[in-house]
Amino acid sequence: MKKISILLVIFIGLFSVMMASCGKKSDNVLRVSEVTHSVFYAPLYVAINKGYFKDEGLEIELTNAGGSDAVLTSLTSNSADIGLMGPESTIFVRNNGMKDAPKIFAQLTKCDGSFLVGRPGVDNADTFSWENLAGAHIIAGRRGGMPAMTLQYILEKNYNLKTGAELGDGVDVKFDTSIAFDMVIPTFIAGTGNYCTMFEPSASQCVQDNTGVIVAALGDEVKDVPYTCFVANQKFINNNSDKIEKFMRALKKGYDYIVDSARTDEEIVAALKPSFNTTSDSLILSSVKNYIKIGAYADSFVLKQSSWDVLQEIMDNAGELKARVNYNDVVITSFANAVE
Repeated sequence: MKKISILLVIFIGLFSVMMASCGKKSDNVLRVSEVTHSVFYAPLYVAINKGYFKDEGLEIELTNAGGSDAVLTSLTSNSADIGLMGPESTIFVRNNGMKDAPKIFAQLTKCDGSFLVGRPGVDNADTFSWENLAGAHIIAGRRGGMPAMTLQYILEKNYNLKTGAELGDGVDVKFDTSIAFDMVIPTFIAGTGNYCTMFEPSASQCVQDNTGVIVAALGDEVKDVPYTCFVANQKFINNNSDKIEKFMRALKKGYDYIVDSARTDEEIVAALKPSFNTTSDSLILSSVKNYIKIGAYADSFVLKQSSWDVLQEIMDNAGELKARVNYNDVVITSFANAVE
């Protein structure tokens, strides 16, 4: 996730509050703003589509914010109750002066959900070696984004490969963060670079189209990183603890459903199809299976201190951490602990 201008977030938030309508939403509605729409968040969608939130007396209004800055704005403007975003964003805004930044009350994914994709006919998952990336040009994503920061951490800390904008002068891997997020995959498919990071179902789509081959999962290299979390303002948490408890119970049912080994392929697809009606059944299924294989869906919604420390190590290695943020100032564990 990119760094967020705290002044811009606050300004937009205050402006949105002034412009918002005075209508009052129903007491059983929870407005959830997600950073993007991805099979990476399957337990949430299963809980919605299987009616688990309705069973708890909740109605979920889900909106795709299209970025962590927009999620934060929706929270500060009171146009959303809960945000689903990368926890690094709470660190960025606190380091930029927002002392009353939203609090994290649960994690949904516990490792990087991106995959390293290489060239068909050149790369093979069975013969791939991270060490052989020396001299490669990798389209890594947006600077300050978790896929790029995690990949940089893997290369430098796990395999002693120095990254930089250009090869030479001690740089082993050309680490390209110059390409806009929505152009990363098209640029790779068009022929730029040797490797590219992709989330699902884009990675599986490239495999299906023979425009790429998945050679590695970043989540296999760095475990227990709180990659995507649920956040809310402290005031909302204080005044709606019962709703958050119900939210967590429904979410747990969604997780249990998606990882249940007894589930048939047809059941998995049916539980997700309403949320991905333009995605083929085969891509939905391969995406879910790839995420289950790397343990992406958090088997515990509790964000641990150790995981928080790894997150900040990754950010620090990338040069994106201004100052460490205290775990207890940001993370609330009581709601997640209640559904363990």
